[in-house]
Amino acid sequence: MKVLHFFKTYRPQTFGGIEQVIYQLAEGGIAYGIESEVLYLSSQGSGRAEPSGRHISHRSKLDFHVASTGFSLSAFKDFAELAAQADLVHYHFPWPYMDLAHYVSRIRKPTVVSYHSDIVKQKWLLKLYQPLMHQFLGAVDSIVASSPVYAAFSPVLRRYRDKVTVIPYGLDRAIYPQPTQERLAYWQRQLKGPFFLFIGALRYYKGLHFLLQALRGQAFTCVIAGHGFEEAALKQQAEQLGLSNVLFTGLLSEEDKAALLTLCYAFVFPSHLRSEAFGISLLEAAMYGKPMISCEIHTGTSFINLDQETGLVIPPADPVALTEAMKTLLGDPERAARMGEKAIVRYESVFSSEQMLQSYAELYRTVLVKRRAL
Repeated sequence: MKVLHFFKTYRPQTFGGIEQVIYQLAEGGIAYGIESEVLYLSSQGSGRAEPSGRHISHRSKLDFHVASTGFSLSAFKDFAELAAQADLVHYHFPWPYMDLAHYVSRIRKPTVVSYHSDIVKQKWLLKLYQPLMHQFLGAVDSIVASSPVYAAFSPVLRRYRDKVTVIPYGLDRAIYPQPTQERLAYWQRQLKGPFFLFIGALRYYKGLHFLLQALRGQAFTCVIAGHGFEEAALKQQAEQLGLSNVLFTGLLSEEDKAALLTLCYAFVFPSHLRSEAFGISLLEAAMYGKPMISCEIHTGTSFINLDQETGLVIPPADPVALTEAMKTLLGDPERAARMGEKAIVRYESVFSSEQMLQSYAELYRTVLVKRRAL
């Protein structure tokens, strides 16, 4: 079975959560007889059949952005050609250009949409986009939500509940590098004593400005790993607050990320808006057996992190609650360790890549069979 994934960005140019999910599906799907290719937009121009692990990816030239949405004239043709060679097209939502490309290219293939997030910030764009969005979602064969929580609370997904399937994201521990003793020792020298860790893109909905407020006047340290549009503003805020207990690392190598996940005391994930539909880095923390702190925003974050079991779930946008949660975990190491142990058990029972891959393989085949029966 040949599957074409279509999304606005991909590795090695970006390493966000959705890119990680696509990579896991493409690499792991091989064991299920699924041959995957990925098409995405790139400011570096077009490129075909570039190796990415054991699968290949294709680039179309990114021409411009409008409201964080990438557009490409050449991608219409590229997408139509690649989709013609595929048995099934797997879209990754949201990306309004993708819906447009679906219709301009006159796609008649079986289709699956991974619904990664509601559109939260661009409310004016959503009003313009809604007719096309609903036409597109109404036309595709199947829509996948990453958690039952998101399926229940998304007003868009509730409208299409008859075609929604819940498949939680999964991670393969084996593809994460084992950090060398040298890298572990390097970070231990940089960070003496227990520290909290955040990993992710520095975006508006991550709640990191509340985390910085929560760190003011505290003795414990927090590492913020990643880069993004909010980086300069966050560093300026940290300077204004006089914080000496926060370390911005920028974008990390996979080995350094694994080293920090290995060494950290606990993982803090203060996302405060529903744009954070799941939280792949939160799941990575569970995979590494770390107690977690996250906010109740009625998305997949509270599906990963169960309050009082695998960590603490607090109100969003609340620096005081964040401070108290970090103090609570630091003040009770035995309880924190038990939470980390439960986090590993939950990862293995619910979020393994094998479960995700098997569920998607079954969904693909179901969609193909239904289409052939029409």
